[in-house]
Amino acid sequence: MSYNRGSGKNRNSHEIRKVDTDLRIKLSDHFNNRRLLQYSYPTIVMLIFTSIYMVVDGLFVSNFAGKVPFAAVNLMFPMVSVVSTLGFMVGTGGGAVVAMTLGARNKKKANEYFSLFVYTILVCGFVMSVLCQIFLRRIVGALGAKEELFEYCVLYCRIILLSVPFFMLQIAFQVFFTTAEKPKLGLFVMVVSGVTNIALDAILVGVLKYGLAGAAWATVASELLGGIIPIVYFAGKNDSLLKLCKTSVDFRVLGRACVNGASEMMNNMSTAIVMALYNFRLMEFAGSNGVATYGVLMYVNFIFVAVFIGFAVGTSPIISYHYGARNNPEVKNVLHRSIMIIGIFAVVMFLLAEGSAVFMTNTFVGYDPGLREMTLEAFRIYSVVFLMSGFNIYASSFFTALGNGIVSGILALMRSLVFQAICIILIPAAFGLHGIWISPVASEVCATMVTLYFLIRKRHVYHY
Repeated sequence: MSYNRGSGKNRNSHEIRKVDTDLRIKLSDHFNNRRLLQYSYPTIVMLIFTSIYMVVDGLFVSNFAGKVPFAAVNLMFPMVSVVSTLGFMVGTGGGAVVAMTLGARNKKKANEYFSLFVYTILVCGFVMSVLCQIFLRRIVGALGAKEELFEYCVLYCRIILLSVPFFMLQIAFQVFFTTAEKPKLGLFVMVVSGVTNIALDAILVGVLKYGLAGAAWATVASELLGGIIPIVYFAGKNDSLLKLCKTSVDFRVLGRACVNGASEMMNNMSTAIVMALYNFRLMEFAGSNGVATYGVLMYVNFIFVAVFIGFAVGTSPIISYHYGARNNPEVKNVLHRSIMIIGIFAVVMFLLAEGSAVFMTNTFVGYDPGLREMTLEAFRIYSVVFLMSGFNIYASSFFTALGNGIVSGILALMRSLVFQAICIILIPAAFGLHGIWISPVASEVCATMVTLYFLIRKRHVYHY
């Protein structure tokens, strides 16, 4: 009798676990608008939160350390962006490879690939950190830093470079958590990392007055947590689709991931190059005030674009999984629904940007009337970018998810480098400082036309 009661309890417990499992959204599911948003929202929130704590860094430096240290952070952002490109490349490209392998029902091989990508990022991150430390002063000089600004840049980067390997892992795990069907856990890790950064900014910069160095140490601490916690999770026993395991070096798979994720690498490297170009032009037309204004635009851009990137990253494994499973109707379904959702996001982001322009400007640089006026004018013009950027970002991520790194790379390269460079060189020559703020809008229009061309041309190849 007691045995039967025990069996009933076990059976009920099993049924409960089965219901819980069934409630969890799986990559293999059919997706409507609600389920797409449910699956991607943790990644969206995660990237927004990442952007917010970067913005908080800027706020504390600008308001407690001054506009010169603030300009130093912005001037060195291109270098930080370049260093982190490997994390984006292997994370997005590798995530697609892992998701396709899972879609083909080969979990063992998927875990081996996942482990290879993580170990590769960690090793390469340490190498890049050491090399940048060795050549730091030359890099700072090449980016245009002079006199007082130069030493601030060196100080900041000496500290920031210490956490490069873990920052790269943090970026890559944003994709891998989604691929592992654990987007909410990825969000939790990012919240822990972000709260740590904000809390340490408040203590080290706001209370203890450690200035730029305090902000840098706060960032290092948060990135260490963001990289180490996922390693501990995936190395131990877990209920996700992925687990770190023994693997072997497979240059073919690494090459496939790198080619597939080349668009993300190009996008980040191109962004870094373009930011450097903007900084050079702004130093020419407006000095350090221009660099500070551009820094404010970038911080705001991080927050708003995070919505688009988060949705693209969050839905990318879905595309890869169904493409790997040869489920073309679901690929088409997800694409069409995603474009509609992105369109709604675009209008909302534009209206929010225009509506918050005064508040954001006053928050960052309200202490300087001249800088405030310049920043507000730039903000009003730049916000038009949000009407188009989400569509272009998603399209590049879509082709990455399909394993077409060439098309994805072309889209990323044209959008983030070619059109931007042409516009920032030509338009200010005709319109001066005003032309610098027009340049991102003009380049995004050009990128949208190229994106439409490839989406139309490739629709019969991928049956969407």
